[in-house]
Amino acid sequence: MFRGVLGAATSIFLAATATAQDVKRISVNGTELAYVELGRGDPVIFVHGGLQDYRMWAGHLPKFADRYRAIAYSRRNNFPNESSPEGMPDGAADAHGEDLAALVRALGLSKVRVVAHSSGAHAALFFAASHPEMVTSLALNEPPAAGMLAGTSDGADVLKEFGGKLAAAREAIRAGNAEIGIPLFVNGVGGAGAYERRSDVDKQMNLDNFATYRADAMTKRPRPVFTCDMAKTINAPTLLSNGESSPKFFHRIIDQLASCLPNQERTTIAGSSHTVPSEKPDAFDQAVLAFFSRH
Repeated sequence: MFRGVLGAATSIFLAATATAQDVKRISVNGTELAYVELGRGDPVIFVHGGLQDYRMWAGHLPKFADRYRAIAYSRRNNFPNESSPEGMPDGAADAHGEDLAALVRALGLSKVRVVAHSSGAHAALFFAASHPEMVTSLALNEPPAAGMLAGTSDGADVLKEFGGKLAAAREAIRAGNAEIGIPLFVNGVGGAGAYERRSDVDKQMNLDNFATYRADAMTKRPRPVFTCDMAKTINAPTLLSNGESSPKFFHRIIDQLASCLPNQERTTIAGSSHTVPSEKPDAFDQAVLAFFSRH
């Protein structure tokens, strides 16, 4: 069942924009996904990261709507879609990538631009590699595509260091302790104080999406591996972004993607850690819009 009422900030945002911004639902691969849209023109689909949903893009859509049909959706097992700790894990990037392809078809679109963050960007990589004919261009912020580190000189050390930072968080999440697990996870990824700096609205969004992250911590589903060979099949222009102070894990993944993708540009957003679109939204949107104007 779809769950309750939108967060306060999103409600204000929706009320202030066109009626087309109302939450819609669409059948995709045997489930229903919620989405919102604003504007007209070439389609741009926004894909959220972990502990998030379509609401993370609320402040971004109006900036794109002058030029594009901006569409933000909630991935499977994320608010306000049906969700469960036994459902699709956040890290099932291959499955989420196929949902994205099915969403594009269900919306009657042929080619799209994609703006994606974190685990959503990982899903977008699988989508683009499997369905290159659907992609006009991509803007990807820090996908956790750990498979890109295989065979690199420091890959094992980078993975071990990053995993160590998140071990306590994953244990608390696996046990169902959101109060401890969510702050530990956010601070592990974004640095000390990252969770405390989040707005009450963002903290509520994190809590609303706890089930899918618990599914991620509990799942026995093998994690999909995105490789350099897969990246080499993506010919669409791709913008790769990092936060200036993000963990080395994400910078090394972007290093590897930059060496494998045939048609890429790279940017680093100053004064930000992992959650660049939320921490530095204006700088992020300016970089993406400028990139899309060239591609």
